[in-house]
Amino acid sequence: MTAEYTFKIIIIGPPAVGKSSLIRRFVENKFSGEYQFTIGVDFLAKTVEYKKGKLARLSIWDVGGQERFKFLRRSFYEGTHGALLAFDLSRAKTFPKMKEWLTDMNSIIQEEIPIVLIGNKSDLIPDIGEVIDSEEPQKFAEQINSSFFTTSAKNGDNVEKAFLELTLRMLQHYS
Repeated sequence: MTAEYTFKIIIIGPPAVGKSSLIRRFVENKFSGEYQFTIGVDFLAKTVEYKKGKLARLSIWDVGGQERFKFLRRSFYEGTHGALLAFDLSRAKTFPKMKEWLTDMNSIIQEEIPIVLIGNKSDLIPDIGEVIDSEEPQKFAEQINSSFFTTSAKNGDNVEKAFLELTLRMLQHYS
């Protein structure tokens, strides 16, 4: 069976929020606790069954969060159909930084694209307690016409759901 649709998606957000880990968990069902920052961009792809017998091919672009690669983003964003916007639930400062990434993306991608907001590293919350008021990301997601998922790339919680939600939003937007 071949994919009916092919979508380019980007995952963006501040450094060390787990963007690469989220993609690896989704595509390869693997996790590594070793942090390696993404230089520029990395690519992975996966075909998902969004409905029984219906496939979509996702080309996933992992955009490096390091500030020094900001000048490269314009070319990475070109042709994007949807975005996963990630922040780290265990580090409060990544939430406002993630909003800066959204502003930057919107300045480059002039059209509205489907977005799913991800608060990653939910596995750390039982140990450190809630760092970000859980209502704040939910309210923000509603403001930007998005869905919000708390995820854990480490144990896989809600990772598949977040990617599938973005796929369904893209199908609705582009069909």
